[in-house]
Amino acid sequence: MCGIIGYIGPKEVVPVLIDGLRRLEYRGYDSAGVAVVHDGVMELRRSAGKLSRLEDVITLHPIAGEYGVGHTRWATHGRPTEENAHPHRDCTGKIVVVHNGIIENYLDLKRELQRQGHTFATETDTEIVAHLVERETKNDGLENAVRRALLLMRGLFALVLISADDPEKIVAVRNGPPIVVGLGDGEFFVASDIPAILSHTHDVVFLGDEEMAVVTRTGVSFTDFFGRPVSKATQRVLWDSIMAEKAGYKHFMLKEIFEQPAAVRETILGRVSQDTGTVFLEEMKIGDEQLRAVQKITILACGTSWHAGLVGKFMIEKLARVAVEVDYGSEFRYRSPIVAPNTLAVVITQSGETADTLAALREARRQGACSISICNVVGSMATRETDGTIYTHAGPEIGVASTKAFTSQLVALYLLALRLGQVRGTLSPEASRSHVDALLQLPQLLEQTFKLAPEVEEIAARFHAHTDFLYLGRGINYPIALEGALKLKEISYIHAEGYPAGEMKHGPIALIDERMPIVTLAPHDHVFEKMVGTMQEVKARGGSVVALTTRGDDTLRSILDRSRDFVLELPPAPEWLTPILMVVPLQLLAYDIAVRRGCDVDQPRNLAKSVTVE
Repeated sequence: MCGIIGYIGPKEVVPVLIDGLRRLEYRGYDSAGVAVVHDGVMELRRSAGKLSRLEDVITLHPIAGEYGVGHTRWATHGRPTEENAHPHRDCTGKIVVVHNGIIENYLDLKRELQRQGHTFATETDTEIVAHLVERETKNDGLENAVRRALLLMRGLFALVLISADDPEKIVAVRNGPPIVVGLGDGEFFVASDIPAILSHTHDVVFLGDEEMAVVTRTGVSFTDFFGRPVSKATQRVLWDSIMAEKAGYKHFMLKEIFEQPAAVRETILGRVSQDTGTVFLEEMKIGDEQLRAVQKITILACGTSWHAGLVGKFMIEKLARVAVEVDYGSEFRYRSPIVAPNTLAVVITQSGETADTLAALREARRQGACSISICNVVGSMATRETDGTIYTHAGPEIGVASTKAFTSQLVALYLLALRLGQVRGTLSPEASRSHVDALLQLPQLLEQTFKLAPEVEEIAARFHAHTDFLYLGRGINYPIALEGALKLKEISYIHAEGYPAGEMKHGPIALIDERMPIVTLAPHDHVFEKMVGTMQEVKARGGSVVALTTRGDDTLRSILDRSRDFVLELPPAPEWLTPILMVVPLQLLAYDIAVRRGCDVDQPRNLAKSVTVE
């Protein structure tokens, strides 16, 4: 869940490590530390709290070295204290390790090591790794000691180690959480995510599960856990490091909200023909015959991506007429799922590294499903394990609360639905052209939607002190009600629930009173009148309504109270585009309320950008 950086090269090590950790702050953390080796001596500096506190410690007690590692940590085992911060040492103080993930059998290993005389200084599972490697050291290289230690550990983990006794070497290991190796000009990097190293190099290698990288000043070698060489391809990352900066916005999240027209445009670019209406998804690598044979689609995702999958269900079932099931990645493999013949598994993950989603994918593939991923990160684990990929091309998303990645996922699902409909004969060329024409107008419609920002700020000013919200939608927009509620919870810490509006009378209506704002999604579609009825029921019970609707109809203004209610009018759009437009004011509302409440918008408490352990 946290940030890892390692460096060996001609630059001053500590500034490179601190810079890398700062670029990983978006992942969330509660403590930080670095370790460097200078003239055969290992030195550590650690601190609880933000990175600035670690910098203060380093200013008071300067260190320098020839190579080193750094880490930002979210507490899993042990409180967020200086002692529990990474890196962790062995008994000699010459071996250190940084770690993302969980060592599941650490208590048994810790007791065994204690019986053998090892002394532990922390409450963490990570510390046992350093002691295991210490015990397994036999003067045949740090990497071989690590390999022997790996045979004893169970869990999902990314590890990076250095040793003062095996100089100018970094050993990195992946078994679950991501590790990327950066190849520079006479310098080399190890990191848990690409932004940490983009200011230094764009050439990267992604480690696969049960793989090891041994980094020295002269190069990098790749093996599996048993020392067998592994051939790895170098990939060129096209992101500019400036793309990961705030570009004048107060927060990354706000910047990324306003980047959505560009992200959507990039996801569409080169994939549609306006003349014929044809959709091209060559990266999917599944032939037309196989797509025609698909009898069921299972969408696997977590969190915001799961909400995207729910929207995708509406799109695919309507346009391609094939049954779709949407499953939580975190639940799928624990319910003994039945994967029918000719099932297509679609995994949706911004990072491509979400542990639960990857585990669900593997179960679906084990039962014979063909698979594709909808993903934002080239070369990530999901893209390597699926038969093909639809890349979203949203660019780096730094804010923990997903915005542009979500809308790009919706566009990718729309493209998938159109492609399936064309291949399976459920969409005529005329209908396809109509859909493509509408899709190409989407970036412009999003730009128009941003004009609502001042009105959204007024709503935030009115309701930011409330403690509960209810979000309601119908049809293809009910998942957007779920997403709007999730955004508010994530970054403002307000309790919010999203529901299909038809379910309001089956329980949530009991909560409605004058203290409960109700956010309703009511575009002018075939269920508009039903949404009007829902709002009237809310008003009859004293609730305040925030209504998102389509410009050009005064129905809602005639039934709502200007002194207590708000109406946000979005540009008219076809049904399939309304979820993408409707979510933008909800993102802005969550953002504005969080700012007014003084919350850490980009790094909300207890959350991480990608959940790489269960």
